[in-house]
Amino acid sequence: MSPTETLKFECETGNYHTFCPISCVAWLYQKISDSFFLVIGTKTCGYFLQNALGVMIFAEPRYAMAELEEGDISAQLHDFDELKRLCFQIHQDRNPSVIVWIGTCTTEIIKMDLEGMAPKIEQMIGCPIIVARANGLDYAFTQGEDTVLAAMAHRCPEYNNLWRENHPNLVLFGSLPNTVAEQLTRELASQGIYVSGWLPESRYEELPQLGPGVFVCGVNPFLSRTATTLMRRRKCQLIGAPFPIGPDGTRAWIEKICQVFNIQPHLENLDQREKSIWESLEPYISLIKGRSVFFMGDNLLEISLARFLVRCGMIVYEIGIPYMDKRFQASELSLLEKTCKQMNVSMPLIVEKPDNYNQVQRIRALQPDLVITGLAHSNPLEARGITTKWSVEFTFAQIHGFTNARDILELVTRPLRRNNHLKDLGWSELVSQTK
Repeated sequence: MSPTETLKFECETGNYHTFCPISCVAWLYQKISDSFFLVIGTKTCGYFLQNALGVMIFAEPRYAMAELEEGDISAQLHDFDELKRLCFQIHQDRNPSVIVWIGTCTTEIIKMDLEGMAPKIEQMIGCPIIVARANGLDYAFTQGEDTVLAAMAHRCPEYNNLWRENHPNLVLFGSLPNTVAEQLTRELASQGIYVSGWLPESRYEELPQLGPGVFVCGVNPFLSRTATTLMRRRKCQLIGAPFPIGPDGTRAWIEKICQVFNIQPHLENLDQREKSIWESLEPYISLIKGRSVFFMGDNLLEISLARFLVRCGMIVYEIGIPYMDKRFQASELSLLEKTCKQMNVSMPLIVEKPDNYNQVQRIRALQPDLVITGLAHSNPLEARGITTKWSVEFTFAQIHGFTNARDILELVTRPLRRNNHLKDLGWSELVSQTK
């Protein structure tokens, strides 16, 4: 196939076929160790959290449900009194540094004035209360984190330009496990760049200073609302870089930050670092080189993952994505285009808000070797002989930085290796006969 000149974009009118955004509680309550998350919703929200997070009530995690009942929905009960009682109880029992209210679809539909009630209760209990509307009406599931971080950005202390005045001030935003955040911080430190803070930090009380003179850079492609808040409300300067996913993305991310600060990157170190990672990935790359992949769209990591897989030698037929902010992902899209030309493969079709019925027809016609999809479509596609991988696994896996590229390919190749094992056992013929 001859590579086309530019990326191709389409927009369909499909629904959001993704997890619920309140699932962001799963990783945020673990990341911010002195926080407490209160999800305000119905029994359905509670069942979802209980199943998705897999934490039993007796484990006493740092999140809870404020369950709305018929009396709340019909305005027969006073929401303010009940939320005040719950927050007093949380403050007394757990003493968190911050309580985060997570709004849901129901609070949107019945027009609960969470932003009006929170400051009053905050003043009463003496504990910060942050309101984040992480409802499934508007957002893909990873955008729940985006909503929380955008709300949290307003609470960061004002930047004091006397602090480290002779050094560029860099804040990275995006929730990563502490070990991964430390790895990225060390990568930048090896280039002579000091990271002054993360949003979020592992403790709410350690949130970074923000304001004019502070540079910010994201680590995840689903944080466009946070980026906008940091620029417009806190007057920070955004560094538009590709995201540090895969060795190629991580190197491009480091180089872009160096470029903004007029620091010459240590190319010899970067060359050696990237080369050693690609060599360690060779056993995986040999399994997927020349194979095709189709992204149905779920977690907004699709562009970054597709770019990395193209660099590994795969052919990407289509990248479905629930929502695309072309400004925030401009550098990532540019790197994807550059990678396709470098690998001499066709530019993938990028479909925003894809219609799943149409996608299934395209999958049938294209017959890709692998489909990366949400949980809802995985089993039906497998039943029709299409090999799939759950996209949600990439959200919860450690995929950032040089060393974690192996984890991405471990996930991508697992269903392909499984098929190879079944073939060796002679099971693939038996399975095909039963379909």
